[in-house]
Amino acid sequence: MKLVLTPEQRELREAVRGFLSGASPLPAVRAAMDSETGYDPAVYRRLNGELGLSGLIVPEEYGGAGAGFAELAVALEETGAALLPGPFLATTAAAIALTQLQTPDKELLGGIAEGRVTAAFAPASGVTAGTADGDGRAALSGTVPHLLNGLDADVLLVEAAAPDGPVLVAVEAGGAGVAREALTTLDPTRRQARVTFDGSPGRILSGADEAGLARARDLLAVAVAAEQLGVLRASLDAIVAYSKIRVAFNRLIGSYQGVKHKLADMHCKLEQAESVVRYAAWTADEAPGELPAAAALAQVYLGRACFEVARDSLLLHGGIGFTWEHDAHLFYKRAKADEVLLGPPRAHRTRLADLLEL
Repeated sequence: MKLVLTPEQRELREAVRGFLSGASPLPAVRAAMDSETGYDPAVYRRLNGELGLSGLIVPEEYGGAGAGFAELAVALEETGAALLPGPFLATTAAAIALTQLQTPDKELLGGIAEGRVTAAFAPASGVTAGTADGDGRAALSGTVPHLLNGLDADVLLVEAAAPDGPVLVAVEAGGAGVAREALTTLDPTRRQARVTFDGSPGRILSGADEAGLARARDLLAVAVAAEQLGVLRASLDAIVAYSKIRVAFNRLIGSYQGVKHKLADMHCKLEQAESVVRYAAWTADEAPGELPAAAALAQVYLGRACFEVARDSLLLHGGIGFTWEHDAHLFYKRAKADEVLLGPPRAHRTRLADLLEL
């Protein structure tokens, strides 16, 4: 097991970081989040066209790069650090679900890899699927209370309950019986929607089984943790830089013991968080038997650590950190939104305890 990035992974990190610093700096993020779409479609097209990130984990035979989950974690760390708006994480979640099918869906995977299709994945949604007809289609009924980028997606991938067990159903977002409602969310940099299905026709994707869907949920947990690592790192970098220039009582605030100790604690959380994410990504590629516990651990640790570092970064910025004009509150809100994105923290702690037989 290696927790250190390879030269190729470091090159990927620098490429994504360089692209985002030029195409989507924080002033551009602010402009995008206040726009009608909530993100800049041109940046999203370039992200997929120039870097091919939408197809990073899509197998090569379907037009993707065929990279591993360790590489995806590297990319997500950078998009998290940049607070990238838009449907990248949502479409990545859909690609994760599709790659876990025993029979890959060439049409959807190819469309995602080419950047033509944006998608959203609703795991363990509580939606029910009626009995499939001879063409492998079924009607969905129920509500997904909050779906990441649900208004931006062309295709909704819904893990639904069926008479013979869970199934993965692809539904056209603008299809009959699909109602999407924009939600007011804590995190202004990434939107969510409530999606209601009322007999909505969908295509049951072949090759989905309970084990594959469970693995997809674990992989999604690792993906979110990778993004949280980026948010954590960026929050710490921001307050360290501020501590080197902010003067109070004729001294740089970074020279005060209380500030130094807090920064040291934040750095320790970063080091542990990075190890947890690197290990979880390694299990996804190399040790699938260890993935469930690693994914649960990633959510247990990263959710709280990311939020605490973003919170302390905001507090150490003083009064300016609370203002709308400062970026600290954006990282704070992304950290809190990510912490509960896949369910309350107690659910992940309970699952980890069960997996460890505690």
